[in-house]
Amino acid sequence: MEIEKKFTVKRMPDGLGSYEYADIEQGYLLRGPVVRVRRWNNDYILTYKQKTRESGSKTIVNIEEEFPLNKEGFYHLLEKCDGNVIKKRRYLIPLYDGLTAELDVFDGNLKGLVFAEVEFKSVAQAEAFVLPEWFDKDVTEDKRYSNGYLSQVTSFVE
Repeated sequence: MEIEKKFTVKRMPDGLGSYEYADIEQGYLLRGPVVRVRRWNNDYILTYKQKTRESGSKTIVNIEEEFPLNKEGFYHLLEKCDGNVIKKRRYLIPLYDGLTAELDVFDGNLKGLVFAEVEFKSVAQAEAFVLPEWFDKDVTEDKRYSNGYLSQVTSFVE
């Protein structure tokens, strides 16, 4: 189960270069439910994801399963993906209570787009989340911030 919220950012956090990061490349074979292939540095992953929602909640809850791929399998499937391949650098920024902000800085046709995701242990934790001062708007329900949607556009328009 994946419980997450997405946010725009007012500014980049201090000390960005000191945080762990991953270079990510991903494409979508199917968008509903999601079947995605992803390169995370030198790891290759096939992901199945389907959205659900707890009644009355604005927090996205996903059923998510990940399966390892080898490099050849990843690139073979990537060729079969629809739309654009998403390229981004994801910074892992520790927050409070063991939470981590995943700050995505996009490249390629989405260069300039930046937003953060936070994964939670429960919907209650997500809904009680206090935003760091460098976060801006909650865009969890805005489909334009969905990577599946972003893989279908040539540029981002807010």
